[in-house]
Amino acid sequence: MSEDYSPGDPIRAAQKNMRPNVVGRFYKTADVAAVAGGFALQLDGRGAHTPAKKALVLPTRAMAELVAREWAGQGATIDPSTMPATRIANSAIDGVAAAMAETRAELAAYAETDLLYYRAGEPEKLVAAQAEAYDPALDWAHAAFGVRFILAEGIIHVRQPEPSLAAVRAALAAVDEPLSLAALHVMTTLTGSVLLALGVSRGAFSAAEAWRIAHVDEDFQISQWGEDDEAMARRAGRWRDMEAAAAMAAAASSLPSF
Repeated sequence: MSEDYSPGDPIRAAQKNMRPNVVGRFYKTADVAAVAGGFALQLDGRGAHTPAKKALVLPTRAMAELVAREWAGQGATIDPSTMPATRIANSAIDGVAAAMAETRAELAAYAETDLLYYRAGEPEKLVAAQAEAYDPALDWAHAAFGVRFILAEGIIHVRQPEPSLAAVRAALAAVDEPLSLAALHVMTTLTGSVLLALGVSRGAFSAAEAWRIAHVDEDFQISQWGEDDEAMARRAGRWRDMEAAAAMAAAASSLPSF
């Protein structure tokens, strides 16, 4: 699972870490052990490392167990595409940890063009589906952050109030652990909504609820034109990543609350 990482570019690191690189399994057991600084993945009793050769140590046992289960579940070969929690951990340790401010800034930019702001003008069925899905999520954001966001019809950019953007930046600033921020980044990029990602991280939505909300438009198109097998396969892979990111966020529950 060797890859070159740029600690100053966590997004590139995350993308490189998603590339399949199937190799033969070289261990029998995958376990978790308490070590200085957290909980380590151990393969055959020896500490595992990230692609950048850093110790694969996670801040909570629950996080480490998610990673260990992926390693234990591999067959005769190791396929990183089936190990989303491990990829998140690698990206956090090798990339995000050295670029927390940059990662927060990228996530904050989503608040300027969040999926939930933009609505269709027609057809009526899609307009209603978007309102049913998006409005409760925005109501939660209002209750959580004390601000409102401006909606728009179509795809023309609408400028959001500075107090609203500042509230999102403050919420992101409170996420001070690389694994949690990496999981938040994955959920944001997959859904196109930092508000949905924050909602999942805070337990307001399940991963499945956020996924459904984020795919209202796509599901409407499917209802009109049918499914495409290749597109659905890609969507299934993205869902696997979303589910893992939400699980990693939930496994951070013993960390300080934000």
